[in-house]
Order: sequence, then structure tokens, then C-alpha cells
Amino acid sequence: MSAAALAAAGPLAAAGTARAAAARTPKVLVIGLDGALLNRIKDADAPHLDALMAAGLTSVSPLYADPMAPTLSGPGWSTIITGVWPDKHQVKDNAFTGNAFARYPDFLTRIETAKPSLSTYAVASWNPVTDTIFSAKVDTRVSTPDAEYDTGTTTRAAAELAGGSRDAVFVHLDNVDHAGHSHGAASSQYLDAIHGVDTQVGQLVAAVKGRATYGSEDWLIMITADHGHTDAGGHGGSSAAERQTFLIANGGAITAGSTRYDIKMPDVAVSALAHLGIAVDPAWGLDGRPLQQPVPDAFDALRPQLLTRADETGIGGAVVGFTHTPPAGWRVDNSAMGTGGVTEWRGWTFTTDEFWTSAERGQWRETNVRARNVFAVADGDEWMDRSYAGTFDSTLISPAWPVTGGRTATLAYTTHYRQEAPQKGEVLVSYDGGVPVPVKTYTSDTVSKTESLTLQVPAGATTAQVRFRYTGGNNWFWVVDGVRITSG
Repeated sequence: MSAAALAAAGPLAAAGTARAAAARTPKVLVIGLDGALLNRIKDADAPHLDALMAAGLTSVSPLYADPMAPTLSGPGWSTIITGVWPDKHQVKDNAFTGNAFARYPDFLTRIETAKPSLSTYAVASWNPVTDTIFSAKVDTRVSTPDAEYDTGTTTRAAAELAGGSRDAVFVHLDNVDHAGHSHGAASSQYLDAIHGVDTQVGQLVAAVKGRATYGSEDWLIMITADHGHTDAGGHGGSSAAERQTFLIANGGAITAGSTRYDIKMPDVAVSALAHLGIAVDPAWGLDGRPLQQPVPDAFDALRPQLLTRADETGIGGAVVGFTHTPPAGWRVDNSAMGTGGVTEWRGWTFTTDEFWTSAERGQWRETNVRARNVFAVADGDEWMDRSYAGTFDSTLISPAWPVTGGRTATLAYTTHYRQEAPQKGEVLVSYDGGVPVPVKTYTSDTVSKTESLTLQVPAGATTAQVRFRYTGGNNWFWVVDGVRITSG
């Protein structure tokens, strides 16, 4: 039953469904398809992956690029498996030098730590996944001999899934990446490799569904990739194709045929933990959040009204991705804003990663990894790429949120700020419509961070309103997302 149908059915139905789900044993299967592109999966003869998308959830999710990390397998799989971005796990290449896996272990290790009675298994065709990323605390790690390659990986995993008692399984398959390097993502050989791995995914899913105990189990199956490939072959750079990853998820309470835009690749590890009933401790510092628990965001509601390009030439003509119309309750004050310039970036703009990073690559826009779906950006650098007058001076204004006078409140938001003087980003808060007071000023680089600011609410105040004011010349940019105030 979908969430909407469940709500319409009422509390008794909801309780009954919850009891039925609780009676089934949760289990997780994560399949990694190295170097696979979702758009090419859709082009290929891939009936098993198509069926999983039709019966479950599909989401395209962009990766980072340098200077956070290149789009290589080491950083990619480390991000997916640990649930944190490269600035935390510290894997910058395929050598894994200086990694922080002791601080941010793999999700199977977290399962073993939280619930030692659960059985974990990992098998990989690319051996660093099982030799280095997954720790020795995992019950079984198998690095498939090169001579066996994906055939051996699939055979071993299918046997474990069909007859074993594993609770969490990770499988890595490599041949799509091999075809990408040898022939390019635009080649027929790449499509053939997708067809081959699709058959292997079908074997794994069939092994799960053929279990004697399958009817009493609740399997969450997630399929993902560590990076994409260029048409000519290769990855590591900042192009959209190289940064493309995806998630196909099936099982649990996932709505069939659904598409999501708010999912990021660290969510895979956290979703696995959530499905197995393991609470995520905030002290772990994970970047992922459970796909089962979407977090509503006002900016994301703007996606249906996003527009195609106006002045930008590097963005595809069919790509929708910007609007100047704020969501309900929000305002943009452009009374001090200069005139002219690039239309898309005149004042605060609501946009997406696909649209914004296409405007200009290699300038840190790709490291805006903690914003999700639609976010707000003030980009003086791009605005000034056409004739303009005046300076960039625009203020994003939130709704008035309820607070309790005489107590503390917390202002939280995701930010990504790149500095060049005389640029400045100011966060100001006003209470009950009073004079805005600065609570945070940005005058140095702050790369993709979640801020949490404590506010001291004046006695008697009942509302608080936030302003994000960005001023500057031909400088860089400021991203804001996920803004909220909670009372203490």
C-alpha cells in the first residue's frame, strides 16, 4: 500500500500494515554496477533493470568533481559504502591513501557493530572494494579472482542469496566500466555490457525471490553506480556524464514506478541501516539520509515550474532548471540589484545541479554536494557574463516561523559559498517584523556545509524571519538549501 493510500485508509489500516511489515524479516541487497550510466541502461536491452525501475524507485544523482575528488572508483564506492562525501572519508583516488575509514566505516561494519547477530557478506570483481573499503569486521568478504571476473562474482553472490542466511549483501560487478574504458559509453559494446550485467542482476534477484523463506522476508534491493563515462570512454573529470550516478530501489514500502530528485549517493548506506532497524547516531556524522524518510523542502516544490535557458549557451536547450519565482511564503528583494546581466542569475535564483553546473564547469559548482533537488543560488560570477549595470545585491527572505520568546531556537541550512573580495554573504534574523540582526557573515570559502546556528529569541517574540543577502562584483557564488528554524 502506498503512503497516500495508507493515509486515506485511516489509522487502523496503517497500524495493521505496520504490524504486517514488522512481522517480516528485513534484509538488504546492494548491487553496484561500476561505470554504468542510467540513460544508457534505458537505451539497452535490460529487461531486469527495467522491471526493477517499473516496480520501484528511480533517481539520478550527481557526484562531486575536483577539488573535492575526481570521478574515480575509489572515491565513488567509498561515498556509497560509507554514507559520507569525500571531504569526510578522504579517498581522493584509487590508492586510498589517507582514508578515514576508521572514523567513517562501511555500512556492513556499522551493521555488525550495532547488531552483531546479523550476517553480512560482500563480494566484488574490483578487489579494492572488499580488500580496503569493507573492513575485516564484515562476516565474509570475497575478492573475486580476476579469471572469474563478474561471472564468478554473480555465481558466488547468487548462491549466498539463494541458500544462505545473510541479512545484508553487497555485490560489485565491473564489466560495464571495462566496456566504457575500452569502447566508450556511446558504443554498442557498452550497451552489450549493460545487457550482460542485466542478466546477472536478474540472476541475483531470482535468487532472492526463490528463497524458501522469501514470503516472510522484507527485501530492500538497491542498485547504483560509482561514476559515469564519457561517450569516448573514461571518467575522472567534471562533465555531466562522468558525474552521473543513479539509484534504483525496490522493496520495502517504495512506491512502484516513482521518480525522486532528492536522493544522493550517501543515502544508500543510510537507507540500508534504516531498513534493518539501525538508528543513525548523529555523532556518526553521516551525510546520507534514509530514502524511506523524505524530508520536505520548500524549494523542491518549485521543480514543476522550472524553465529552460534564457541567455546561457552552455546549457542544453531542453534542460529545465531555473526560476526566479520563490515558493509560497518566501520572497526575493532585488530593490538594490543591478540591471542587465545574464537573465538566469539576476538575483537569487532557484535551480538544480544539472542546470547550474552546466553554466560553467570546473569552478567548484560541482562540489555543492549537500544541497538536494532544487536549491537557491546567488551567482554574481555568471550574472556578469553579459552587459550589466550596478552590482549584485539580492536578498532571499524566508517566511516568518514560530518561535518561543525567551528561549533558544536553531537555524539550520545547507550552504556552499565561494569567496572573492569584495563579495559578502550575510545571514540576518528579525523577530516579529523588527530590524534584521546579522547572525553569520561569510567572507571566506565555505565548501558544502550544513550550518546550525543557535538563536537567542527575545522575550515575548513569537516569529523569526531569515534573510540571506549576497553582495559583490564579478565574484563567485552562494548556495542555500534546506532552511529551517526549530524551537529549543
